[in-house]
Amino acid sequence: MARYRSSWLGATSRTIRLSSVSNTSVPLSGSLLRQWLSRPAIEVAPDLLGCVIRRTSDDGPVAVRLTEVEAYMGSDDPGSHAYRGRTPRNEVMFGEAGHLYVYFTYGMHFCANVVCGVEGTATAVLLRAGEVIEGVELAQARRPAARTPRDLARGPARLASSLGLVREHNGTDLTERDGSLSLEVWQATGNGQRPHEVATGPRVGVAGPGGDGTHFPWRFWIEGDVTVSKYRAGVTRRR
Repeated sequence: MARYRSSWLGATSRTIRLSSVSNTSVPLSGSLLRQWLSRPAIEVAPDLLGCVIRRTSDDGPVAVRLTEVEAYMGSDDPGSHAYRGRTPRNEVMFGEAGHLYVYFTYGMHFCANVVCGVEGTATAVLLRAGEVIEGVELAQARRPAARTPRDLARGPARLASSLGLVREHNGTDLTERDGSLSLEVWQATGNGQRPHEVATGPRVGVAGPGGDGTHFPWRFWIEGDVTVSKYRAGVTRRR
């Protein structure tokens, strides 16, 4: 069994046992990948760590190995965009698993999520951070403010910017491996151990009940990875 270290604000770190994952694996795509993603976001999120999101444009490819993600659970989650129901902005979240939900925030940034779960439940995983493993020069051209390669995709807006994601990518199907935008997931076969430890805690910048790490410890990251972003508590805005 692989170890899953769980820690969150106001609680003592602990270790939880997870099922083993093999070092031998095969890629998933199409209906198999969609089925794999059709689980609740809190189950999919830790499994996405180490997977790769890739976009190929006329300028070339950029690929990011995911090192940090956050799960959002629709109407059951006060931190979710879908908590209060369906809107034109979050429409994609209510669709089938495997599509990309891209939204604009703070009037300047795009962020990207992978839709999970059963159609209509609006659960999704925010892609918070990762390591650019292909197309570093192109990512640097898109992110000239990045001081080091580790900062290229260290945060959800930075990750989206490195990949060149914009509003037009909202709703893109990630399950087609030969598409210009794809999610690379490998299904484990046989026996083995996870190649990394996964830590969990409160989600970054989420205010109110949804930011409570005791009840919603739904941020997951690869322990010790230098590309993981810093934790920042949410601030409730006064009206």
